[in-house]
Amino acid sequence: IEENIHIHMMPQSYEWDGKSDLNHVMLKEVEIEDLLPREKIEIDMDKVGGMLTGKRILITGAAGSIGSEMVRQVAVYHPKELILIDQAETPMHDVRLYMAKNHPDIQTQTIVTTICNPTRMEEVYKQFRPEYVFHAAAYKHVPMMEDNPSEAVQNNIYGTRVMADLAVKYGTKKFVMVSTDKAVNPTNVMGCSKRICEIYVQSLDKAIKAGEVEGVTQFVTTRFGNVLGSNGSVIPIFREQIRKGGPITVTHPDIIRYFMTIPEASQLVIHAGAMAKRGELFVLDMGKPIKIYDLAVNMIRLSGLEPGEDIQIKEIGLRPGEKLFEELLMKTEQLDRTENDMIFVERDTPYTREEVDEKLRILMDAVRNHQNVHEAVAKVVPTFLTPEQANQNAENSE
Repeated sequence: IEENIHIHMMPQSYEWDGKSDLNHVMLKEVEIEDLLPREKIEIDMDKVGGMLTGKRILITGAAGSIGSEMVRQVAVYHPKELILIDQAETPMHDVRLYMAKNHPDIQTQTIVTTICNPTRMEEVYKQFRPEYVFHAAAYKHVPMMEDNPSEAVQNNIYGTRVMADLAVKYGTKKFVMVSTDKAVNPTNVMGCSKRICEIYVQSLDKAIKAGEVEGVTQFVTTRFGNVLGSNGSVIPIFREQIRKGGPITVTHPDIIRYFMTIPEASQLVIHAGAMAKRGELFVLDMGKPIKIYDLAVNMIRLSGLEPGEDIQIKEIGLRPGEKLFEELLMKTEQLDRTENDMIFVERDTPYTREEVDEKLRILMDAVRNHQNVHEAVAKVVPTFLTPEQANQNAENSE
């Protein structure tokens, strides 16, 4: 667990270009919490422990940064059984070894497959009958999904639909979906795909409540920003760039993001599941956003070096689908408070089942017929903006 919380920068020699005398530099260990401009968010997990104890709990994306941390935190409360799903074999094997070593008393199923396989997923639901589902599986890298939009639609949207529909069919009590701030006024396929997932589970919850769909499942969505230290995030990239002597690369000097740690994100998801009643979309107050450039400067200094002297910072330009500012909808007139001062509920009117089914039909037709998926995604998400539009709006609002 500690390796997920800290950035371990071990003493080592730099490979340098000869222009500096930094041939042997002792790098200081950087604690991720030191990079956040706020106090660590503390959530009383013992209050939600009773929800987990003795229950059958399914976690998708269980080998990922958030999913594997959720496995560790859930296991502490002695669930009856953990059903863990991920398509990444080696990381899943690591989770399997962790559970065998640290929680041998918990029945643990480690299943290597994709959530997009409805036949296999139905077998899982039918056999294990999960009472709680934490849905963290998703393709998340914005530039990668801009190049692979069909896969973003298939995995993120279709996979969510498979898991949500089966949860209803097999009587799952609560279904908690992990979303992202990139779903707010999205400028890329990944963000659009997660917004559609939010719309789908909210409409399904509304249909159950209205008696249009027979079921007992309560659906809830959790939305938060970037996770420091997660796989593929800027911190591991910056760490490696510092180890090599630089330069650190940032896409734009003014780009800002909301950040939280892996444990904070995982606790939010679990806590939201405990608070959920019907179709809520929970938003975390993550404090002030951080300028990525400042994050790079702080990381260099905390490592015991000086930016501009020991390590250069290089601007490389915005990536496809990327905007300068992410949003969490932290406007108080659009949110209601919860029992936790750091968690809010967004007031949102769910779409009808007919509206959502039409959106999904357009998307799946585009994927099947090899049409322009970008155009289809933009068509079905009313809040979609091009990165240029989003950046211009942000500048006008300053």
